[in-house]
Amino acid sequence: AGLGGIGLDTSREIVKHGPKNLVILDRIENPAAIAELKALNAKTTITFYPYDVTVSLNESTQLLKTIFAKLKTVDLLINGAGILDDHQIERTIAVNFTGLVNTTTAIMEFWDKRKGGPGGIICNICSVTGFNAIYQVPVYSASKAAVVNFTSSLAKLAPITGVTAYSINPGITKTTLVHKFNSWLDVEPRVAELLLEHPTQTTTQCAQNFVKAIEANQNGAIWKLDLGRLEAVNWTK
Repeated sequence: AGLGGIGLDTSREIVKHGPKNLVILDRIENPAAIAELKALNAKTTITFYPYDVTVSLNESTQLLKTIFAKLKTVDLLINGAGILDDHQIERTIAVNFTGLVNTTTAIMEFWDKRKGGPGGIICNICSVTGFNAIYQVPVYSASKAAVVNFTSSLAKLAPITGVTAYSINPGITKTTLVHKFNSWLDVEPRVAELLLEHPTQTTTQCAQNFVKAIEANQNGAIWKLDLGRLEAVNWTK
């Protein structure tokens, strides 16, 4: 989701650094945001494809075939789709966990060194709730714990696959995601309000640290992006 919340600000920061190509996959097209990104840096070619992470593994692979045929090389995959609404149990798991696993699995077809692939880098946007749950949204928090764990496993598999991985774990960030959301079984109707009583960070602060983490490119890192700071977390269960 490169066109909303943390995603859009991160896309802005990435484009400023001038990569050759930036491919954005998002469910909702945002022509104004794409035009703004294109205007930021003439050196970067930006392409957009409509994509919903809840599609089948096969459909994800088909889209990646199109992208790889066009670009030849893709260095980095950022998995950034996410929803926060514990009324939507199946969708939360489908978007936050299953979708990320499927997209990752699909790109292995092109990257896995056992298939003659060049390797690659996977950057998964997880959340500090992955290791410190917001207990009023246990479904969301659990989906994030799942992706933190999945990412750490991918990093350890790098010697086999040639694909490295690290996780980006933002703390409370002022996005539309946290303005209003539902707790599980309505255990806390004021959950959004209570959450925003804690110190927060802006999406710009988060995005700037996100780019620092991309530049650090540390396999297995669990990056915490909170209160405008970037720090590596040593997390052992």
